[in-house]
Amino acid sequence: MQFTFAAVFAVVTALAEFGAAHYLQIGDAFLHPVLVLGAIWATAGSDEAGLAWCFTGGLVLDVVSQRPLGSTAFALLVAVRLGALAAGQLGALRALAPIVAVGIASPIFTLLTIATTTLLASSASSPLASSALSIVVPSLVYDVIVAALIGPLVMSIVLRRREVERI
Repeated sequence: MQFTFAAVFAVVTALAEFGAAHYLQIGDAFLHPVLVLGAIWATAGSDEAGLAWCFTGGLVLDVVSQRPLGSTAFALLVAVRLGALAAGQLGALRALAPIVAVGIASPIFTLLTIATTTLLASSASSPLASSALSIVVPSLVYDVIVAALIGPLVMSIVLRRREVERI
């Protein structure tokens, strides 16, 4: 059931990201809600549900934004999995795990998205633009701020719920 919820919420989030992307932009920083919520889901829930989120959300983003099919899904899967692996090592600081996961996943996702879109696009002769690489740091800061607002709240709810289930 967790996979179904992850897939449905990923589709809704991907459509919201595509529809409101230009409204959520601050300067050169782009918010990636599918990435942020996928990393939170992977650290708070299960890794498998987080990866289901990333795959579904990535495919929806590819379809609606007319990117090469699978490029965003690939970037999300790799980035969120690496972020969740690193965040899983925090132990006692489990409430901060989503912030660490997003901090690791955001630059990986942005760079992989730029690289795969450039390599798989029909005009593959165009090199990576230096202006495209300048959005990595502002997007990282923006994603981490959103994860810092949402992640610890979600983690505290999940951890408290797990304590109640043990009793």
